[in-house]
Amino acid sequence: MTAVPTHIIVLGASAGGMEELNLFFDNTPSDGVAYVVVQHLSATFKSRMRELLAKHSKLEVREAEDGMQVKNNQVYLIPNDKYLTIKNNCFYLTSKEGVHPPHLTIDKFFKSLAINSGTKAIGIILSGLGKDGTEGIKAIKDAGGMTIARNPENTEFESMPSSAIATGLIDFILEPEFMPGTIEDYIKYGHELLFDAPAEDKNMAVILNHISAQLPFDFTDYKTTTILRRIKRRLAINHFTRLENYIDFLKKNPPEVEALVKEFLISVTSFFRDPEAYKFLERETIPAIMEGLMPGEEIKIWIAGCATGEEAYSLAILFHEKLSNEYADTIVKIFATDIDTVALLQAGKGLYNESVEKAISAERLQKYFTREGLNYKIKPEIRKMVIFAPHDLVKNPPYCNMHLISCRNVLIYMNNVLQKKVFSMLLFGLKLNGYLFLGSSENPQPIIHHLEVMNKKWKIYRNFETKRVIHFEGFSLPQMVDIKENNFLAPRPDAAEKANNQVTEAIAAALAENMDFLVIVIDPNNLVIKTYGNTAKYLLQKNFNLHLPELLPRALSVAFNIATIKSRKEKQKIFMDDIDIVSNDMPFKVKLSVSPLKIKNIEDPLHMLVLCEDRSPSNETKVASGLDEKIYLDQYTLMIEEELNDLKDKLHGTYNQLDASNDNMQSYVEELLSANEEMQSTNEEMQSVNEELHTINTDYQLKNKEL
Repeated sequence: MTAVPTHIIVLGASAGGMEELNLFFDNTPSDGVAYVVVQHLSATFKSRMRELLAKHSKLEVREAEDGMQVKNNQVYLIPNDKYLTIKNNCFYLTSKEGVHPPHLTIDKFFKSLAINSGTKAIGIILSGLGKDGTEGIKAIKDAGGMTIARNPENTEFESMPSSAIATGLIDFILEPEFMPGTIEDYIKYGHELLFDAPAEDKNMAVILNHISAQLPFDFTDYKTTTILRRIKRRLAINHFTRLENYIDFLKKNPPEVEALVKEFLISVTSFFRDPEAYKFLERETIPAIMEGLMPGEEIKIWIAGCATGEEAYSLAILFHEKLSNEYADTIVKIFATDIDTVALLQAGKGLYNESVEKAISAERLQKYFTREGLNYKIKPEIRKMVIFAPHDLVKNPPYCNMHLISCRNVLIYMNNVLQKKVFSMLLFGLKLNGYLFLGSSENPQPIIHHLEVMNKKWKIYRNFETKRVIHFEGFSLPQMVDIKENNFLAPRPDAAEKANNQVTEAIAAALAENMDFLVIVIDPNNLVIKTYGNTAKYLLQKNFNLHLPELLPRALSVAFNIATIKSRKEKQKIFMDDIDIVSNDMPFKVKLSVSPLKIKNIEDPLHMLVLCEDRSPSNETKVASGLDEKIYLDQYTLMIEEELNDLKDKLHGTYNQLDASNDNMQSYVEELLSANEEMQSTNEEMQSVNEELHTINTDYQLKNKEL
């Protein structure tokens, strides 16, 4: 074995990192590599790291010296009063004297390691405060190296790993005890664990298609690098090195599908994240929103990608603090949405551990939280301001007429095409003079010409245009989303096929415009799937939703219901005319037809509605003509009666289930009371044992003094 290490592994750690380092080196083999531990240390503090770490490492632990050559199977420590860099596999030390804090010792060494080792560099970020290591991670990835971070959800101080993860450049998010095994696999199999190869495109498509078939999630337009990195993490955890083997495991183990999706949905959030940004909202944005309110108007806010709710509650606190004097009776509704239903359940409870003490002032903790054991719970007056709901930015339409939309650190995981679509949705959801709040790494370039920059650093913008009409096809139902071309998830169509599709779309759009008709495709629930033509002429643009009867004027809605019921019953085309409507204060007559639209592999046929202006007498044979509202009302009454009877039966069954649940709950309560008594008894026993141990310890100390 040569003295020169094949790889150099650097562990950047700060506050709370000692225990993690111990766990890491408890599991580290002698594998021909070198380790460097870079910490934040005071220049006047003499660390005992060497003695402490030696108890957990099988390798020799020594302090780095100026000019020392790096050798394998060694653990090197940074001196407390020096900066450490590496060049030509030799260490170089420089003094911290005269350098004002913060001392970014981790970034400095990571950057030098990237130049020194290139693809042989491995950077690890453990617990710590601040953002040291983030720039170094970027340098290592630029050089082709490997990066790992501790899961911030389980670390004592999450700032450093969270900041590194937010770059999108972390290859694996692991617990310290699992890191050595992953590094060992990486050294054995090289870049096969990290980089997207052409041969993997098909396997990636299989994995994501399998997820879509099993769960209501579609990740096809998310960034390839992010998705690949999260999949590789699951490979490492399950001890696979090839995607082909993992696919077989995934198909045979449904719980692994859920675990993989959870990996994709990992989010990093906290109360008042980026405090200066929230201070700007508190000082400038929120007062401006309140000053612009009409009498009796509600304040409406949308938090897109709320995760476990910290951001939603942070904004609720800021608005609650402003609800005084003339705004005392103002209602604030905060719609907090996310694709992750598990995270939403946690958010709805409003229960957080002691880590919130770092982000929230003591005054706000006392005012807006109640202490429950070791946790803090949001008080009811804040909880009732927030409405949590599942929502998929890829598939679902936006919340509209919002005074403020916050969508932070969500779009960084999406590709450019999907980002453009989501930005358009967010813009549509804003009121005139509404505010958009983005993450520090997100750039609203596709819609920037509609926005005024309020704070460039913290990405706060104001909408200065009235709402624009957007096409319904942008919000297709999940099961009807068109198959999209993307970079790696599906075979690319050949040029001829792509050209034919474009020609077909262009012809359909041109016919719809030139012949002055509107074609609407709807599903069995009367929800709009796709439109061709001018929707402004026939639909009520003020009602933004997908339910067609609510989008049609009254006369058209009545005719549509009659024709649709008849078409579905008789399974044929139904035609009606002489329907009077008004558009832009101009009355005119409309023809309407509803016909089944059968599509292969879809059990329930879709329906196609065609509307066109009736400018001349029609020679077509009419299956139905004219509009008799009484027929519609009679049919509607019969349908309502049938639904009412069904609801009564369901309600009766629900009452029976509720009675059974009440009996079970009573039993559970009694069991919990009993368990509580047992726990109290155990606690008393533990207290007694603790007192005995204290006495023994005191006696032991006295004997030591006598000796």
